[in-house]
Amino acid sequence: MPESDNLGHKILSFFIKDAEPGPSPAATTPTGAPAAPQPAPLPPGSIDAKFAEHFANVLAKSNLPGPDYFEFREALRGLAGLGLSEDKQFQAAWASFKAMGGAPDVTVLTNAANQYLNSLAADRDSFNKSVEAAINERVGGLEKELTQLQADNETLTRQLAEIQQRIVTNTERLKAIGGEIKDQSGKLTQNRQNYEATYGHFTQQIKDDVAKIGQYLK
Repeated sequence: MPESDNLGHKILSFFIKDAEPGPSPAATTPTGAPAAPQPAPLPPGSIDAKFAEHFANVLAKSNLPGPDYFEFREALRGLAGLGLSEDKQFQAAWASFKAMGGAPDVTVLTNAANQYLNSLAADRDSFNKSVEAAINERVGGLEKELTQLQADNETLTRQLAEIQQRIVTNTERLKAIGGEIKDQSGKLTQNRQNYEATYGHFTQQIKDDVAKIGQYLK
């Protein structure tokens, strides 16, 4: 496994318990082989494993050189089962962080954490633009086709019997488009909701840590 993948999985484990790498989105079934069972769709607003892994990779790519927020968070995670109070855990993790060569200034942690928040926010902006583009392309195209077919049917109706078959064909297509619009809209909306839920999960944990660092490590 490449070093970047190892770092991404380590970062993923900071935010998602028992994290395991998800299947590659490019995986395909060989010709003639039985298709693998598809996982049940997540309800809208769920934390999505593919987005969790994506965010971990975003953070891995923007990881700063030397010990910083993630090394502190790793030290903090190692103290979770020792029965220490939260403030003691943060103080012990801070001592461990400095012992591993981390800078002695707490602002190194908050500055790094804020930089990672900025990386996630930039990725979110890019994602939302791609979702809007997909909606405009897929749903917008279907809605345009729906409007055009309705106009065609009004014209075809006036031409009576010789174009009756065309009216029937267009009417069938109209029925299909309604389902396609609902399907595409639902998938894209759920994808955005799952992205937002996962984004919120990541950013809230980082924000909580930033607040606690400011509270406990003065």
